Order: sequence, then C-alpha cells, then structure tokens
Amino acid sequence: MGRIQDRVAIVTGGSTGLGKATCSLLAAEGGKVVVVDIQDELGRETVEEIKARGDSAEYYHMDVTVEDEISRVCAQVFERHGHIDILVNNAGITGAPKPTHEITVEEWDEVLNVDARGVFFCTKHAVPYMIKSGGGSIVNISSVYGNVGGMDVPPPFLYHAAKGAVRIMTKSDALCYAKDKIRVNSIHPGWLWTPMLEGVGRDSTEGPEAFHKRILSHVPLGHYGEPIDVAYGVLYLASDESKFSTGTELIIDGGFLAM
Repeated sequence: MGRIQDRVAIVTGGSTGLGKATCSLLAAEGGKVVVVDIQDELGRETVEEIKARGDSAEYYHMDVTVEDEISRVCAQVFERHGHIDILVNNAGITGAPKPTHEITVEEWDEVLNVDARGVFFCTKHAVPYMIKSGGGSIVNISSVYGNVGGMDVPPPFLYHAAKGAVRIMTKSDALCYAKDKIRVNSIHPGWLWTPMLEGVGRDSTEGPEAFHKRILSHVPLGHYGEPIDVAYGVLYLASDESKFSTGTELIIDGGFLAM
C-alpha cells in the first residue's frame, strides 16, 4: 500500500481493460487517479468503483486525438491538484482488419492518430507541469508488436507501425527529459484478455475459437495475460522503485518474445 501515495496520475483510455485495471491499482496504492477517456459512462463507472472503496479518482472526457482537449484537461488537473506526477499513455485501437495494400489513408490516420499521435500530444502537454512539479514518470503502453513484426493481429502494418513509433518515442523522450527528472519507459504487453482482444477474435475471419487456439499456440505459458499483470508493471515504473530506470522496455508477454 502507498507505493505512489498522493501522486497525481493521468491514465488515458482508463475506462476499460488495461486502463481500468491500472486506474484501480494506482488508486489502491495511494495515487490520485485521473481517468480520461471518450467513453464517458464507463469512465464514470470506473471512478465510482474506485471511490466506493475509499480511494481517490476523478473523470475527465478527453479525446487523445484532440490537442485542445488534452491541453485543457492537463491545465485543469494541475490547477486542481498543484502537480502532475504520472502519465500513463494507454489509449489505443487496433484498426481495420486489412492487409497493407488495402489500407486507406483515412484508416492509417485513425490508428496512428490514437496510438502514436495521442502519445505525443499527451506527453507534450503533461511535461511542462511535470517540470513544474519537480519531475515525474511517463509510462507508454506499446506492445510486443512494437518490437517485432507478425501476422497475428490485423492489420499488421498499421498497429505495428504505431506501436513501434511509441517504442522509439519513449527512448527519445527519456533522453530529452532526464535532466528534468522525468523518467519515460514503455511496457510491451503480449496477449491480454481485454475487450479489445475479445473484439479482434470475434471479428476474425477464422472464427473466435480458431483464432484463440492459434494465438495461444504462440504463448509459451499457454494462457492469456490479465490486465492486472500489466498494471503491476505500470505501478513499478510509476513508483520510486524504478527510480534508476528510464528509456527501458518492460516486456510482459508470457514468453512470446523469447521464442
């Protein structure tokens, strides 16, 4: 308990899946959690669940593709609390299930705007307040597909390109802001049982049962991870326990990248 006591943590895409698990865990460890999302009803439900057990949380509507919204929310959070200490760039989408030669510019923009540009926008507007706060920790949620290519998740080009961008952005920002005592690290989850994965399986042309059987055949531990498995990684990187870590990649994938 209390591993990030009284620290203000903004979590994008915080209403479901990995984002929700992260918000819940950070609040349980003493954080003042700011849940941001475009799914307002689910976001408010997440906040109410956290507050019902006596922990701190608040909700803001924020689209990570709209810079003015991000600027406004960061300013409001800083004005309310006087500091911003943690940013978890979690919001992401998989995109249209098409091969590269069939992807439209609009489909490219949709995925890159959320998965990569959103990380840029949120970092851009949180960093000045972290500097005023005397430092902070940014945790970017990339993917194992930010490290390697693959045909497991459609469309390979779009999702992999976006998550690869997040991986390198993390390293560059880690170097840029080290002097300001802001650490920037990335987490690379493997297959987690989340609403996103459930949707990918449901929409798969091979059918959900065949899809999940095929995916799990590539996971040495033989089962999907859970959002809480990655949330604990976020907590570690957000806390002082990782005070000598920046620009690093934390892989939580059931052994996928070890093959």
